[in-house]
Amino acid sequence: MQKLKVMILCGQSPRHLYVANRLCRSADVVAIVHESGGDRSLKKVLKKLRPDRLWNKIWRWVRDRRRYVGDGEALFFFGENTPDIAQPGRVHYVPHINHSDLIKLIDDTSPDLIAVFGTSLLRGDILNKGRLGIVNLHGGLSPEYRGADCTFWALYNGEPEKIGCTLHYIDAGIDTGRLIAHVCPEIKGDEDELTLFWRAVKESADVYAQFIERSAKGENLGGLPQSSKGQLYQVKDRQWKDEKRLDQSMKNGLLKEVCLPARVVWFKDD
Repeated sequence: MQKLKVMILCGQSPRHLYVANRLCRSADVVAIVHESGGDRSLKKVLKKLRPDRLWNKIWRWVRDRRRYVGDGEALFFFGENTPDIAQPGRVHYVPHINHSDLIKLIDDTSPDLIAVFGTSLLRGDILNKGRLGIVNLHGGLSPEYRGADCTFWALYNGEPEKIGCTLHYIDAGIDTGRLIAHVCPEIKGDEDELTLFWRAVKESADVYAQFIERSAKGENLGGLPQSSKGQLYQVKDRQWKDEKRLDQSMKNGLLKEVCLPARVVWFKDD
């Protein structure tokens, strides 16, 4: 079976590298693209330095340093091995994901599919690229949980059964494209937000790879339009008071009696 030519656009955290490596085993990967974070305009920099935005950014930085102490994510996805890309010769960097350099790279390599996980929002000309389109792995169950911190918000809302990831085609909206699959992790008792999120991502990596392999065989997977706009959560929505409320709910046994198996739902537009 001939593999699909795939370009991977992803972040650089251990979870992103893990998913990229899994896709590399199932596709003919023409490039793996990371954002370098350069080429920022003065206007964007000044906007981030507004007192209210700066305080929120500092608070989130401190929170995340505390949450990720001990390299928990790296250990979860790579064990004792150093998190790294399995095909370093395929790695390219662009200042941002909508940069003209990426458009040129896509045109030069002509991928069948563009696979995305953990980048900034795609806009403009790139949305029309890829013979089979652009597919994204989103860390929530769309449409009810779109945007950021969806595992957190599913727990906050007392809906652990709605923890999971969505594989979907990318359109001009935020996590609004046609559905391919929902992937829900096993939930086996009193666990924490990060472990549940990481498990959802790890299980989704195999589903992502299956999608690519089955598409290479000519299967027409996915394409179901989302039934509603659902709820969009932004990074700024998660405040310290919300953290405290969820912490208390978890201490009170929110997940103590919860036992759910891993679940995968594939979608098809009939």
